[in-house]
Amino acid sequence: MTEAGALALAAVAGLVGGAMNALAGGGTFATLPALLAVGLPANIANATSNVALLPGAAASAWTLRDELGPVGGVSWQRLAAINFAGGLVGSLLLVLTPTRTFDLIIPWLVLYAFLVLLAGQRASAWLAARVRIGTGTLVAMQGLLGIYGGYFGGGVGLMMTATYGLLAGLHPRSLFAPRTLMLAIANLAAAIVFVAFAMVAWLPCLVMLVGAVAGGWAGAHYGKRLPMGAVRVWTLLVAGITTIVFFVRAYG
Repeated sequence: MTEAGALALAAVAGLVGGAMNALAGGGTFATLPALLAVGLPANIANATSNVALLPGAAASAWTLRDELGPVGGVSWQRLAAINFAGGLVGSLLLVLTPTRTFDLIIPWLVLYAFLVLLAGQRASAWLAARVRIGTGTLVAMQGLLGIYGGYFGGGVGLMMTATYGLLAGLHPRSLFAPRTLMLAIANLAAAIVFVAFAMVAWLPCLVMLVGAVAGGWAGAHYGKRLPMGAVRVWTLLVAGITTIVFFVRAYG
């Protein structure tokens, strides 16, 4: 592949990935394969993808800022602080440890997200009728999601949507703002570590970054106009494809 072709692929992947993160999450599945296709090692591609998607996630979060509010009785500021700390821990784990073991776990985490989303609010109502879910559960889950987001991040937006829906009984459409903000914060925490450890390939990163900003803005802007049914179908579609991709990647 020529350098021009590689950069064009990075730009398009950034555009698609930014829009996906704004709508349902899963943007890593557009950006990471593209960076692998242009020849970057997996760990460098992962770090580069994270940094490239950060401004797009920030653009989406800014567009949706008026919709921010508590999730399950926990303020978004508290969730954001916990998520940032988790993102730092997860990104340091990526720098310091091999990834193969975690690669084998990732498909099962994403499968969990898909199954919870498939069950929808019925699962939340069933669980709420049998189990008392306190704010501590949501806080603990946010910390774990932050660690996962810093370590790899693929499907973390889907997992946040699934977890918030299950523990707080909220529809995916109402979770656009908090989920997108948490994605941006986890990306920021990881980016600090990845840049500090020189794990970013800057030329494809910057090209992908421009595409991701445009995609993030477009996804957040037009996502506001989508009906809840369309958001649910899109979320399930992305979650299903994501699950298949991860299982093939890990066990294929």
